[in-house]
Amino acid sequence: MRDFVRELPDHRESYVGENDLFLEIFEGEELSKGAGRRPPLLFVHGAYTGSWMWSKYIPHFVNEGWNCYVMNLRSHYRSRQLDMTRITFEDYLEDIKEVIAEAVAECDAPPILVGFSMGGILSEKLAETAEVAGLVLIDSVISREVFEAVPYKELGGAIRDIVVPAPTREELSSIDETEEDIAFQRKYLAMESSHAFNAFIFTPESKGISIDSRSISCPSLVIKSVNDEDEDRRGRVTAEHLRAEYKGLWNTTHTGVLIGQRYREAVDTILEWLIRF
Repeated sequence: MRDFVRELPDHRESYVGENDLFLEIFEGEELSKGAGRRPPLLFVHGAYTGSWMWSKYIPHFVNEGWNCYVMNLRSHYRSRQLDMTRITFEDYLEDIKEVIAEAVAECDAPPILVGFSMGGILSEKLAETAEVAGLVLIDSVISREVFEAVPYKELGGAIRDIVVPAPTREELSSIDETEEDIAFQRKYLAMESSHAFNAFIFTPESKGISIDSRSISCPSLVIKSVNDEDEDRRGRVTAEHLRAEYKGLWNTTHTGVLIGQRYREAVDTILEWLIRF
């Protein structure tokens, strides 16, 4: 199996805050004039995952001169392991705030948040109150407002387990992921907090996370994995809610937009959008 973590460029590693959040810092190669004045990029992973999930993305942004801060939430990947039965959605927001402070201290500029899945809805919520230079959502968990506009046809039940076990990924491939891509994820996927998970899923008991888009003024980009018209509508409504640009990637999967064979389409979309900074 090809381990993309082992192919990452040289970088610094540190542990941030009282919960020892593992942070990887990649310095851009400053290939273009003025790259040093750009805001840093702060990558926020999704549920079950960690900074390893961005392994295919990072080299492309470094090569284009972007400083990349790739964080891990508490109890994820190489962050210090805590009691996951007590971790909440709000705890994760505090983790991102700590890493933002670290990035601002080093770069003297607020970062552009790049959030995937759960990391997307966390980044949206944080952008209501935190100073950020921009917001990129990659197949993000949708907000309550988007759900009300384009509801799911069926609702699941609340998670009753004290923690949520890692997805098994028993399939050998998908429409945009090879066997190698899925094996890479199997190696690193880990459990997730049920309290945090129940906060953003949609069940008869839960209505998801509400986002006050009036409080978010930074430039934003929404990228959505799309396989049917409802998914495309949810992506477009998310973009409308945030006054963001939108890119729907048809015939891709949720994890494939980060790890799969067409991940470059998402990367190139982000790099083109970043030209304004």
